[in-house]
This record gives sequence, C-alpha cells and structure tokens, in this order.
Amino acid sequence: MNKIKELQGANMDIDLISESINWNQASCPWNEAENTKEHKCAVKDTSICKYFCGIKYLDSVLCSYPYENKEALNSEL
Repeated sequence: MNKIKELQGANMDIDLISESINWNQASCPWNEAENTKEHKCAVKDTSICKYFCGIKYLDSVLCSYPYENKEALNSEL
C-alpha cells in the first residue's frame, strides 16, 4: 500500500488550496477530513506539516496524510 499521495498544482509558497489561483490545485486531505482550510503544507521560515514529504517535479506536493512523516518531523530544516 502506497502511503504517499501526490497533490497536483502546488503553489510553491506551499499552501494547498490558495485563494484566486488560475490553475487546478488538489485539496489538502487533512483539511478535507476536518472540513477546514487552516492546514498548510509549509509556511516559509515557520513550519512544515507533519504529513509533508517533499515536492515532486512538476509542482506536486508529496503528502502522507493520515500517516505522519516522522523523518520530516525529526529533521532540522
């Protein structure tokens, strides 16, 4: 079973879903599960989501929701 999802159309401020964008962008599965828009994949110089697993060419966020990415949480970025 593949635990990593590719969320298409990432904006490289890395926040799925941005407001007023001109391209298709996947929804954050964590936001969908909680019916909110508060969760962000990454916020520059602030934080990285516990489910964030990286970026894949072209503009796909790799997400492990609902499985925490323990390596990302334990690394210094």
